[in-house]
Amino acid sequence: MNSEVFIEVFRDPWLLEWRSSLLLVSMGWLVAIACGWLGVMLLLRRIAMMGDTLSHSLLPGLVIAFLITGSRATWVMWIGALVAAGVTIVLIELIQRYSRIKADAAMGVVFSFMFALGVILITLFSRQIDLDADCVLYGELLYLMVEPGVHWMGVTLPPAAWLRMVVIAALVIVFILSLYKELLASAFDNDWAGSAGLPNRFTHHTLMAILSLTIVSAFEAVGAILVVAMLVFPGATALLHCRRLPLVLAATSFHSLVISLAGFHLSIWLNVSMAAAMATVAMLWMISIWSGQKIKSKKKDNLTCAT
Repeated sequence: MNSEVFIEVFRDPWLLEWRSSLLLVSMGWLVAIACGWLGVMLLLRRIAMMGDTLSHSLLPGLVIAFLITGSRATWVMWIGALVAAGVTIVLIELIQRYSRIKADAAMGVVFSFMFALGVILITLFSRQIDLDADCVLYGELLYLMVEPGVHWMGVTLPPAAWLRMVVIAALVIVFILSLYKELLASAFDNDWAGSAGLPNRFTHHTLMAILSLTIVSAFEAVGAILVVAMLVFPGATALLHCRRLPLVLAATSFHSLVISLAGFHLSIWLNVSMAAAMATVAMLWMISIWSGQKIKSKKKDNLTCAT
């Protein structure tokens, strides 16, 4: 990379348009933190696919909400998406409870059905629906730049989507910290947690409700790709080198910042979707952490053998 490209990619965004750059990177970080902390809990419970399932199952809810109201207002899309998320969770639990199908297969079945239903509805009512499935799936953080700021008491605040993610990220952190003991116990030994008197069902359903709310909030701004990636990559990367849950959550926040910042600059360099660039960086960052752990472990083994 020559000096001119380096200046254009790394210096100019922060020198010439630092407010826009800060808004985009912080939005990616907020999504990554909210999804990443929840993703840790999903990974520990071995239901990481739940995030993928919910994010794709929202499509029929969005379409039906528009068909009923004829509006694409934010609150309409929120209600439709939340109802679809609730239906998805109920269907998964019913399939698990009344059949011999396990959790991962149940999520795959419901995910395929709900997403296919959404595609069919869009195809059937394409003349009535001004909704681009590709836009919904891929998302684009740059759309945040054309949203008007929120005016409050004479002060212009960032767009409503950014403010919602601030509230959602804070809600996720408060939820996990307040139910830390219950979440940890049920993740590692659900039967023991139940016998110890911990509210397993309440904890699980609250986790699913917060997960649905987070996905709906992030979905509007960044699409399914970044939501699914951030539900898995930051937490999985942290689990590679941390063993205690508090350290895992702290590392998840750090990895979220690295992914958001590096993905922002990669998208400028290659002129590609910012959400896709962040997801790509997330994979590359995880590989680099894993490689570093392998090298460190190998050196330690060699030193042990030498002594």
